[in-house]
Amino acid sequence: MAVALGFLLPILFLAACSGPPGPTKGKAAKQLAASAAGRNARAEAVDTARGMLGVAYRFGGADPRGFDCSGLVQYSYKQAGLRLPRTTQALFRASQLVDPKHLQAGDLLFFTISSKKIAHVGIYADNNRFIHAPSSGKGVSYASLENPYWKNRLVAVGRF
Repeated sequence: MAVALGFLLPILFLAACSGPPGPTKGKAAKQLAASAAGRNARAEAVDTARGMLGVAYRFGGADPRGFDCSGLVQYSYKQAGLRLPRTTQALFRASQLVDPKHLQAGDLLFFTISSKKIAHVGIYADNNRFIHAPSSGKGVSYASLENPYWKNRLVAVGRF
């Protein structure tokens, strides 16, 4: 037993020294891990949503047979390993709001349509474009935040 411990202690010491520099204990370590995991999940969610381009809109749809807007978001993030709420309102309430000037791929864009109530959500992709399931008769597609219709209706940006 003493021989085994004598052999393992130097290895454990060296392994402990090989971590990233800076504070890695407690809350700081959790935030670092959550941030890296969050970026990876957002990137995977965008990739999944891109793979769904052209899939038909289906009211209440949350799988590749058809999507509504929040179903596309939930499905895309589920494929990336995160379970998100199902409705647009619940997604909005659960997300961490961020400044629209600091958009990152995978951020959720929340829109009003015909009232002040948040009624639509999309996934920010890149270059002022987002992926969404727009409405009946249309499929999952890209839209531009430079389009006045969407630009004037954007009310919040959320992040998971």
